[in-house]
Formats: sequence, structure tokens, C-alpha cells
Amino acid sequence: MTTPETPKIQWRAVLWDNFKTIAIALLLVLVIRTFLAEPRYIPSDSMLPTLETGDRVVVEKVSYRFHPPQLRDIIVFNPPQELQSQGYLPAQAFIKRVMGTPGHAVGVHRQQVYLDQQPLQEPYIATPPRYEFPDVTIPDHRLFVMGDNRNNSNDSHIWGVLPEENVIGRAVFRFWPPDRIGWITL
Repeated sequence: MTTPETPKIQWRAVLWDNFKTIAIALLLVLVIRTFLAEPRYIPSDSMLPTLETGDRVVVEKVSYRFHPPQLRDIIVFNPPQELQSQGYLPAQAFIKRVMGTPGHAVGVHRQQVYLDQQPLQEPYIATPPRYEFPDVTIPDHRLFVMGDNRNNSNDSHIWGVLPEENVIGRAVFRFWPPDRIGWITL
């Protein structure tokens, strides 16, 4: 036999179960986004043709806990002090390609990027750089990063080397737009 209290008790149980499910889902999202991966929006054309304005990518955050960024990785990072002094916000993420790691010498000569005085083959760039940049040796715990759209990128050739601690993660997968879904490759 049911009493008038029975529907009320069932309703509370359903609400409590729904609340627990939502709380667990939010906690999972927070943990995943903080420690494993997060979505990012590409706001500019500095990575053309690899990434276009409006692309959305997944940035994985796990691999750099085990090893430092590698040459040619596409990384997302918080702006260094040099950019913050130009008005960029500390949390305003940038995306660029790693062109030099500690101990390497990077320079741009005769429309070509050189790594340790060897010209790089770069099938992923928009056009060759139309500027010169003297060789610079990358110090420990720093990276030299450049956009694939070499002539339209606010990168290390303008503001210097990037502290490794500014790196958020590595762009690995494009999930938007639908016609460009896929893994991000060199």
C-alpha cells in the first residue's frame, strides 16, 4: 500500500541520483581537461597551411610529463613575459611548431630555416621566410618556436625563446571542421 509520501520520496531519490551523475561527469571533465587533454580553437592564420583559422584541435597534456617537446611538434603554450609585456594576457594561448630545442642552433638565411647550420626541408610551410635571422643557440629549458605561415607569425624570431614551463601540450587531432577531421602530422 502506498502513502502520499511515497511519490515524494521517489522523486527525491531520482533527483539525488541525477545530481550524483552530473557531479561525477563534471569532475571527470575537469580532471581530463586539467591533466590529459583539452580542446583549443585556432584564432589566427599563423599556422597555415597546417591549421586554418577556426580549426578546433585536441591538445594532449600527458606526453610532456615523460619527455620534453620534440623538434617539429606543434605545441600550445602560454605567452612568455616578452609577449605579456606587449599586452597579451598570461592565459592567452599560442600555437606554434618547435624548430629548436636546447643545444640546437637555429637561424634563417636566404629564405631557409637552418638547424645546426643544415637547411631544413619544410613541406608544411605556407611560403619561405622573407627575413633573415642570425643563428641563436637555444639555452636549457627553452624552445625556439615558429608558425608554419613564416611571414605572418608572431614567434621566436620576433620575441625570443620560449620557456618550456609555458608549454600546455601538443596539438594532436583536428576535430573541426568536419571535412578536415584527422590526426595532425608533420
